[in-house]
Amino acid sequence: MFRFSSGPSKVLPKNFRGVAEKLFPHSRGKSSSIPSLDAAKNFARELGIGEDYKDLLKERDMNEFLERFQNNLDLLIQKTWVEKADEDRKNALLDKIPPLISLIENEKYPEALKEFGIILEELAYLFFGSQSQKDDFTEYTFRIDLEMGLFWWYGSMLGRSQNLDWTLKANREVQLSVLLLGICYLTNF
Repeated sequence: MFRFSSGPSKVLPKNFRGVAEKLFPHSRGKSSSIPSLDAAKNFARELGIGEDYKDLLKERDMNEFLERFQNNLDLLIQKTWVEKADEDRKNALLDKIPPLISLIENEKYPEALKEFGIILEELAYLFFGSQSQKDDFTEYTFRIDLEMGLFWWYGSMLGRSQNLDWTLKANREVQLSVLLLGICYLTNF
């Protein structure tokens, strides 16, 4: 699981705090807040996928997009070199993708967001090994690349189930828009 030594907002570079805290307002103690579509669009822009994300929201050709996502994620996972001991973990992650796609196709977005958070935790482990389990993981990814760090911060927020309480109150469009942020990022990775 992703961990933070000094709280989720403190690891964010100052230029990302405003947009990130609007997407996950509970990261600063506002548990009753629900993100807006504008918050998701602004986050996508900071993540470096703004235009692709806007196009996706307009097109709504989900089947084609989800197929591209699954193909790209499968390729990323398969091409990731891991120790022999982690091969089973890698295969288990590949097996988690079709159920995620099914949740999205069946518009079960709160469940899909939780499952996507679990997938991102496993993906981080495959990419970064035991570093992904350390308290300073998100800070570490920000030092590598700011947009990538922002993506893994987003993943850490999905990985914390208490950060997803808003999904039960939000409308489907908001739920889907937050989910599509990570899916769009990985599709274009």
